[in-house]
Parts: sequence; structure tokens; C-alpha cells
Amino acid sequence: MEQLTIKKKLRIQRYFSEDFKIQKVKEIEQNLISISELSRLYQVSATSVYQWIHKYSLHLKKGVNQVIEMESESRKAKLLQVRLSELERIIGQKQLQIDYLEKVIELSSEEIGFDLKKKVAIEPLSGFNETKGGGK
Repeated sequence: MEQLTIKKKLRIQRYFSEDFKIQKVKEIEQNLISISELSRLYQVSATSVYQWIHKYSLHLKKGVNQVIEMESESRKAKLLQVRLSELERIIGQKQLQIDYLEKVIELSSEEIGFDLKKKVAIEPLSGFNETKGGGK
């Protein structure tokens, strides 16, 4: 019983401003954030979020069902597909750059007569070998 009262004493009472609640309800209405994401992000119960919605929402009042239309889901899928294509394009460009640079190193190694990949090693810091017992 004592632990329960200690936990209650340690719990910090937080208050969210009306402007904050209104803004978060707008974000929920615009499908920018879900109720569960909002709950996790701000460590507030889903019940509290639903109370905010019922109080501040213009469209999501208590007792009103929300219909999720396939058009909005299709739009989200298209946006994700566009983003995926963009990222794949960027990865392709980076791979071309890597391939080009590797070819430059290979051709330079042949021209110079030794392997540049192996010769690029960084010299150890002074005193490094001494700690290993190798000493100079």
C-alpha cells in the first residue's frame, strides 16, 4: 500500500493547453497522426484524446461514425509509392557513384603499379605500438 501512495506522490500532473488540444484534434481530423500515435508520443491516454476530440472536433463528435474512403487510402498509397520510387532513384545514383569511384581506384592502381585500396590505411597514432609491447 505504501508503494502505491509513493507512486502517486511521484506522478507529475500535466496539463495541456486548449490550443495544443485543438491543434492535435485538427491533426487527427486531417489524418496526419493517429490517436494511438498521439497517445504514445505525448504519453497521454487514448481516453483523454477521445475526450479532446469530442470537445474540440468539428466533425468527429461523439456518436458520429467516421467513414474511411478508399480514395484517401489510395491517395496515401500513391504518395508512398512516389516516395519509394524517389528513394530507389537516389539509391541507384549512389550505387553508380560507388561503381564509378571503384573503377577510378582500380584504373589508378593499375597505372601507378600498386593497390591503392591497401595503401590508403591510416598510420597508427604515436605510442599505439608501445602499449602493445611492440615498441619502436
